[in-house]
Amino acid sequence: MQFIDRSRITVKAGTGGNGKSSFRHEKYIPKGGPDGGDGGRGGDVVLLADENMNTLLNFRYNRKFTAENGKPGDIKKQYGRGAEDCIVKVPKGTLVKDAATGEILADLTETGQRAIVAKGGRGGRGNAKFKSSSRRAPTFAELGEPGESRELLLELKLLADVGLVGYPSVGKSSLIASVSDARPEIADYHFTTLVPVLGVVRLDYEKNFVMADIPGLIEGAADGVGLGHDFLRHVERTKLILHLVDAAGIEGRNPVDDYRKINIELKKYSEKIAARTQILVANKIDLPEAKNHLDDLKKLAADEGMEFFAISAVTREGVDDLIKYVGHALETAPDPEIFDKTDDVKIFNVGEEEDPVIIERNDAAEFIVRNKNLEKIVAMTNFDDREGLRRFQFIWRMKNIDAKLKERGIKEGMTVHVGDMEFEWQE
Repeated sequence: MQFIDRSRITVKAGTGGNGKSSFRHEKYIPKGGPDGGDGGRGGDVVLLADENMNTLLNFRYNRKFTAENGKPGDIKKQYGRGAEDCIVKVPKGTLVKDAATGEILADLTETGQRAIVAKGGRGGRGNAKFKSSSRRAPTFAELGEPGESRELLLELKLLADVGLVGYPSVGKSSLIASVSDARPEIADYHFTTLVPVLGVVRLDYEKNFVMADIPGLIEGAADGVGLGHDFLRHVERTKLILHLVDAAGIEGRNPVDDYRKINIELKKYSEKIAARTQILVANKIDLPEAKNHLDDLKKLAADEGMEFFAISAVTREGVDDLIKYVGHALETAPDPEIFDKTDDVKIFNVGEEEDPVIIERNDAAEFIVRNKNLEKIVAMTNFDDREGLRRFQFIWRMKNIDAKLKERGIKEGMTVHVGDMEFEWQE
């Protein structure tokens, strides 16, 4: 299966249902009063980590996800039905960012984890909710609150137990193909693997582990040379690192130098990754040139305190012993620290944030009033209803917005924008 590890999607939560404006009219009840019910809440957009997905390929073709709107309120104070949430399944290991700000919204690392990435709008209140001792027969009802919308960046980091690292063409693809059902492209040229490949390695009927063939690293990868950053970030979540070197040195490089250079890149990228348990694996021992380097590689492993295995991924010599050891080592290996870890669920609530009134001017010298609460009220007000208009004017005065506009030099007849509303300012 093709591995897609980045995608951009748009999510739109449902708008709340409109509140109802109605009055009770029944026989023998001449003054029944307002009885309009509230609208239902719009659906949220929720990301759900699903163990049956392992790529972001689906999001290449389906990039927009919209939740349903809430139903409107009805007579006799009947509430509108709330909408179902829009559930978007993503693979485990998906990091979710706001495309506009780069803020990390969620890090879904476990099956069943959920993140609300767009909150549905609340239902508008019916006119029954606005009855008071001074207002016995309110005619206005609120419109539903618009749901949140945003553009998201999805980034999938592999959740593999074992990561294969090493220079290009050292045999990582050959090894993962020999021990799992993964079928990466294998050829004798650099960067055959351009995306990580996952393979499930079965130890017995019940036990298995996931191995990731991380594309070849090169000197300078931590500084972004080649596709360095794209490749290195997949090493973050592996418990063990199998560091493969070409024992035969058939490309004219010294395998000991290769090992040291790759570890310099790992350390430059992250000290925590560099400190992760590594197993040194000398591949291509079926070639006669390998005997020139094996002693040096064994000494290197001893000096570094690593386990050492000499194998041939092509003939499978030594491969079974390596896999058996890895299986045992994983039983005691600690879980890696998850970088950029966030809460399981992050709920966006504009009411919890500071909400200042900001006055700006656009290129046409028109005034723009920015205030989240006021913009919400604009979206939920029916300006065709006289009482609703008066209520909005009261809130406008309470926020002292006229004075703020005068400070910015507004004149009679100038245009003011608040959310989607545009009007001509008058004293």
